[in-house]
Amino acid sequence: MSLPANASNRRRLDDAPLLVAARGGTPAQTPVWFMRQAGRSLPEYRRAREGVPMLRACLTPELVCEITLQPVRRHGVDAAILFSDIVLPLYASGVELDIVAGTGPVVNHPVRGAADVAALPGLRAEQVHGVGEAVRLLVHELGETPLIGFAGAPFTLASYLVEGGPSRNHERTKALMRSEPETWHALLGKLAENTLEFLRVQLDAGVDAVQLFDSWAGALSPHDYATYVRPHTDRILRGVAEYTDDRVPRIHFGVGTGELLGSMWECGASVLGVDWRVPLDRAVRRLTPMGGEPPVVQGNLDPAVLFADWESVRSEVDRILAEGRSAGGHVFNLGHGVLPDTDPDVLTGIVEYVHSVSRTARLDHA
Repeated sequence: MSLPANASNRRRLDDAPLLVAARGGTPAQTPVWFMRQAGRSLPEYRRAREGVPMLRACLTPELVCEITLQPVRRHGVDAAILFSDIVLPLYASGVELDIVAGTGPVVNHPVRGAADVAALPGLRAEQVHGVGEAVRLLVHELGETPLIGFAGAPFTLASYLVEGGPSRNHERTKALMRSEPETWHALLGKLAENTLEFLRVQLDAGVDAVQLFDSWAGALSPHDYATYVRPHTDRILRGVAEYTDDRVPRIHFGVGTGELLGSMWECGASVLGVDWRVPLDRAVRRLTPMGGEPPVVQGNLDPAVLFADWESVRSEVDRILAEGRSAGGHVFNLGHGVLPDTDPDVLTGIVEYVHSVSRTARLDHA
């Protein structure tokens, strides 16, 4: 693909429903996109990825571009999400790790103390040049569809590094956090700076919004999150705001974080993702200050509901749309990522249904 000379300039997408909703406006229709829409359930994704390891794929611009575009073509979603992986900045910076099928990220030399933290490499922009190039390709190809940048939050990355891979209980992570708080904060400080650098590369290349994923934050108590994690997540989200003069919406999402929503919202996001365990209207009540403006929320259909009959799916979509009306803005999404065996036609049907219902509702109130 050839690029126009001004491909690195951020596009003006003033009427894009995702960006209007993220800024608290009233879009022409409720915007829809799905976490993990780029890949997993799509047969065209499996064909494109055949024989290509995940992390290599994430650094191959043409492949990233193709996979990111696939759900936009197929489903008509209101945003593309950059095809990437949560551990990509670690891998690109030189941390020895691999993504093992059926397991997830596995780190060869886990972080277990201050010396390991000191030895962790920083991320340089040129190490993720392929990601920036992929964004530039996508900005050229997407037309009026916004592109959401992608990054993992420090706690989740730290958990992989300390545990050596996925963990159910995060024993070593919590032990380091409490036993060596200085080491812990040094680790998360490094990860926060690496994540911010990773997002700067994407912002410089032209992404229209960013989402910060904290997949494992729900393992923490509110006290531990506020004490050991929030300052570093705050550093990233406010750093993005400063870097873009607050012009690029910042979405923050974690799994199982119902009790952490207030603390997560205080980190400086524009939009807070809510998983399926907390109704959106209840989340809005928790996050709205007395006499203040309600937040913009994203979510939150249970991904497992997509395996039910269409009437059941539609009923859940209706409920979530109704709950989302209490918010300052609503971006329709799942409460976590698309499951691998999901029927892609169900996702397409949800997009069409949400668009139709929300357009009709706006006309009725005009």
